[in-house]
Amino acid sequence: MGVRERKATGNAMAARIGTETLRTVEDLRRRLARIDGRGYKAYKTLQGAYDLGDFVLHLVHVQGDPFATPSRVHVWIPQRYAGFPEWSYGSEARAVGVAHLLARTFTEKARRISRPRGSGHSGLIEMDRPGQEVLPRTAVRLTAEGVEARFAVGLPAHGRRIAADEARALLLEDVPRIVRESLRFAAYDPETVRTFAEVNEDATWLRAQLPAWGLVAFVADGACLPRRSGVDERPLETGAVPFASPPSLRREVVLPSGRRLTGMGIPAGVTLIVGGGYHGKSTLLRALERGVYNHEPGDGREFVVTVPDAVKVRAEDGRSVAGVDLSPFIRNLPSGIDTRTFSTANASGSTSQAAAIQEALEVGTSLLLIDEDTAATNFMVRDRRMQRLVPGAQEPITPFIDRVRQLYETRGVSTILVVGSSGDFFDVADTVIKLHEYRVEDVTEAAREIARQLPSERMPAPDNPFQDPPVRRVPDPTSVSPQKGKRSVYVRARGREALQLGTAVIDLRAVEQLVHVAQTRAIGQALAYARRRYMDGRRTVPEILAAVMEDIARKGLDVLDPGGLLDLAGFRAQELAAALNRLRTLRVRVEPPT
Repeated sequence: MGVRERKATGNAMAARIGTETLRTVEDLRRRLARIDGRGYKAYKTLQGAYDLGDFVLHLVHVQGDPFATPSRVHVWIPQRYAGFPEWSYGSEARAVGVAHLLARTFTEKARRISRPRGSGHSGLIEMDRPGQEVLPRTAVRLTAEGVEARFAVGLPAHGRRIAADEARALLLEDVPRIVRESLRFAAYDPETVRTFAEVNEDATWLRAQLPAWGLVAFVADGACLPRRSGVDERPLETGAVPFASPPSLRREVVLPSGRRLTGMGIPAGVTLIVGGGYHGKSTLLRALERGVYNHEPGDGREFVVTVPDAVKVRAEDGRSVAGVDLSPFIRNLPSGIDTRTFSTANASGSTSQAAAIQEALEVGTSLLLIDEDTAATNFMVRDRRMQRLVPGAQEPITPFIDRVRQLYETRGVSTILVVGSSGDFFDVADTVIKLHEYRVEDVTEAAREIARQLPSERMPAPDNPFQDPPVRRVPDPTSVSPQKGKRSVYVRARGREALQLGTAVIDLRAVEQLVHVAQTRAIGQALAYARRRYMDGRRTVPEILAAVMEDIARKGLDVLDPGGLLDLAGFRAQELAAALNRLRTLRVRVEPPT
């Protein structure tokens, strides 16, 4: 790099990865030679940024032992060398889509090129690998200025002695090769890059149009909905029936890229998905719940989109609940407990599902997604026979069937519900979709005719309106502590489904719209950030969450991790709220609405 560009790059590095000085590649060679054969901790003398000609290599954090968590490395490539055209980053959606491609390619190249070079993690080159969903990530960022990538390397050692020759090959041969083959435009077919940019932008635009069209979801014709397995979210390779929309629900749209799509538009209101077992009902709902995210080209769900605030709710035996107003669904308990401010350390299935709905309404949602397979039966419906045996005055639970229309008509909250066992829901449905051998029919009129011919004879529950505005839940700051021992902040993601905050472990298995461990890690950091910045004993849960999400929107995910040491991915306020509400130590003060 020339002196002028080197200075500019140094300033960019200072802004992005916290360094002010650029060393030369010869500096790196000399430093490696000096520490060859010394104890592993001598690697820490390498920390800093190095000019490798067409990119900057920044050793941000050096591990203290070859068996410890690998070292953190950032790379910065100015656009002069990266060469990405303006159309590839001209909008946020395009930039995120292309960054997803770069991250996927980097991980594939690293897996092929890196090799063991000694003890422990020696020789490892590893980036946060994206899944099928396209998320904003700290791993790779594409801007008008250039490309920034963050990854881990295992600096080589024999035993616990520095292997300088191996380190030199790792940092000056393997890493540059991977960088140049994955983070430069010249490494790609331009049409591949354009596809990732346009598909992500098209899907973002399509999702944004749904409310104006009176829809809550759209499923494109030709989509591949089934996945390879319950633990593999890649599309099913063989035997998948392409999605085909029923004529009565078919919509045609023209996307910003010029692409024309047809597909099924699901209207706002109450929608039932019915059909026999194993005919694709839950598969469709699963695709809809993941439709809050964009998907990479070739996934099969690229144009399956759902309103961005949709929330999947289910029963969750044993979860904790803190100060939630359950009165629209549960009241007049025999114990005399006030369900307007209900707390428990061990909720039943019905209680947990009621809490999940109320918590979703609190943070904000326009669509609930429910599958009867994971719902509490006694919460969903009570038929006429059970009503006669156990009269309403003896039953504290108001079933969901008696609240679902009220939710839509008074709160504007739609519901998509998979049902296979109770036709009583026909009475409250606006749209009924039937799946048979994975093919979709609009059977709304048939369901209404059946409801007329075979009345359920069940008695609707008395009206009990949802409180609007709702009660105010104010977290007690002392009940949300990221501290563990001498560490003021201890946050660890235990895979995608569990999060440790201080000494507490949050069970996220029932939060089914979390899709990647980097999201879980980011949510943990967000909880610690919220505790530090916004939990003051006065702000409510929605106010705290809104403040955190606003900071992320303005400053990026780095606001949660200023040192850039963690792999983070974008998440929604809905999942952040879900994690907070499942914290067993959480205490709230409930105030009347203002």
